[in-house]
Amino acid sequence: MATARVALGMVELHLPDVGSLKEKRHVLKGLKERVRARYEVSVAEVDHQDVWQRATLAVAYVSADARHASEVVSKAMDFIEDHVEGRVIESSVEVL
Repeated sequence: MATARVALGMVELHLPDVGSLKEKRHVLKGLKERVRARYEVSVAEVDHQDVWQRATLAVAYVSADARHASEVVSKAMDFIEDHVEGRVIESSVEVL
């Protein structure tokens, strides 16, 4: 049986132009949809759900090859950093 590897990326964002939770959800929804479509990863908001200008997104990808999984998640996180309406406070990638 093959061993599956999961790459997990966490990215904490500061969204200075967001003025409400509704606006934040709208901004994040579009970003998450573009990341999912482009990289075929799972993306979810996992922290700061009730804070207007902060968000933490988790990006996950499963592969038989740990290096490939890590590369896909790293590229997805680079995309988030390049396309977010704000800035990245902190990010990390690990393979489980």
